[in-house]
Amino acid sequence: MDWTRHIRDFETYLRLERNLSDNSVQAYLHDVAQLRSFVEPMGVEPQDVTEQHLKDLLVQLNEAHIAITTQCRIISGLRTFYKMLVINDVVPSSVAELIELPTKPKHLPDVLTDQDILALQSTFDRSFPGPARNYVIIEVMYGCGLRVSELCNLKLSNIYPDEEMLQVIGKGDKERWVPINAHALKLLLDYTFSIRSKIQPQPGEEKYVFLNLRGHHLSRVAIFQFVKEAVEKAGIRKNISPHSLRHSFATELVQNGADLRAVQEMLGHECLSTTEIYTHLTSQFLRDTISTYHPHYKK
Repeated sequence: MDWTRHIRDFETYLRLERNLSDNSVQAYLHDVAQLRSFVEPMGVEPQDVTEQHLKDLLVQLNEAHIAITTQCRIISGLRTFYKMLVINDVVPSSVAELIELPTKPKHLPDVLTDQDILALQSTFDRSFPGPARNYVIIEVMYGCGLRVSELCNLKLSNIYPDEEMLQVIGKGDKERWVPINAHALKLLLDYTFSIRSKIQPQPGEEKYVFLNLRGHHLSRVAIFQFVKEAVEKAGIRKNISPHSLRHSFATELVQNGADLRAVQEMLGHECLSTTEIYTHLTSQFLRDTISTYHPHYKK
């Protein structure tokens, strides 16, 4: 019964005190369920879990070929669970804090250059509503660094033309303000007045900016599909997804000297360490530059 009661308390904690979205809450609950299914057959309740139990769980996840990033997320979720148990005086300290996160493999995502962006946009025949809309989406995502979900959920009321800002609702329903450049703003407003205004939204869809021709707001799948097709048509030989536009936005800023904390704010990263991947991208850029132009690197 302890597992059931504490997990119920955990869900309440996540929703009321942490104010997390449904998707985030379910992810955290799934992390705790992994631990429960591992130790409960041994008769171990949450307050009885030891450091060794958690290490054994990681061994099992490794043997099941669970990705390192997933393992890190599970441990992170368990840390939050045990933090709540400490707050509720169930345990004196968090056993999960004793476990080091598995080392994540360094992965530098492919990014798009300005020329790549233009090549992508050139694949859209803007004389048709759908491709014209997609052209604007590429510009907004690259110009503002939005997540795909943030783009899909962007509402007309989130556009502030006079301030040249977008109000973005990110992970965990956290609000942030992102500048939008004049060119992207003009394209966005032209789209809303000349294309979107001619589409009849379905009931409940009236507030969304980007609609399909049937009047529903665009899904993540639809955006992934048209970006994939545009990449193929443009002949871009990189591993590109809609998220690459966000990476490209951040990379351009960091490479051109933007303050890392300002980039963190615009991306909506909770931790600066998440943003720091772009400093690694910059280092790779510098290495590529010197290897291309320094004569000794060509020997």
